[in-house]
Amino acid sequence: MQSLEVGAWLEGLGLGQYQALFSDQAIDSDVLPDLTDDDLARLGVPLGHRKKLLRAIDDLLGREATEKHAPVKFARTRTDAERRQLTVLICDMVESTDLASKLDPEELRRVMGVYLDACVNAVTSLGGFIARYTGDGIVAYFGYPAALEDAAERAVRAGLALSGLYQI
Repeated sequence: MQSLEVGAWLEGLGLGQYQALFSDQAIDSDVLPDLTDDDLARLGVPLGHRKKLLRAIDDLLGREATEKHAPVKFARTRTDAERRQLTVLICDMVESTDLASKLDPEELRRVMGVYLDACVNAVTSLGGFIARYTGDGIVAYFGYPAALEDAAERAVRAGLALSGLYQI
């Protein structure tokens, strides 16, 4: 694939809000073809935008939609609903607004990238799922997409790891 300015490409797709995220995660034209739906989900990109991005990547590369990107037909196999316990962990950086006013934007982006990477590592190492990025933080689920009997304990351990009181 020839060199591509990913930020401009995202803008052209109407998805310019992901420019900083892609930049923070070092997603450039060399990495773009390797992105999967799972990668984008872990970055907190909503389903509709993931599908749009994956189609655009396929178009950009001139390839047919791959099987993993192709629409899946779901058949309901159960007539009853499933009840599942879900634990939600919300984490954000304390005084990030104050920090933003003191740092150069490039330095702030670097600091936030390191911080968010640490959050993601703490959550995912304990079986959590990053549901969303919230600017200076994350929303994570424990017990989703797979049920975990100890989801609440895992969420507490992740929270303690994020506060520095627990080593993973």
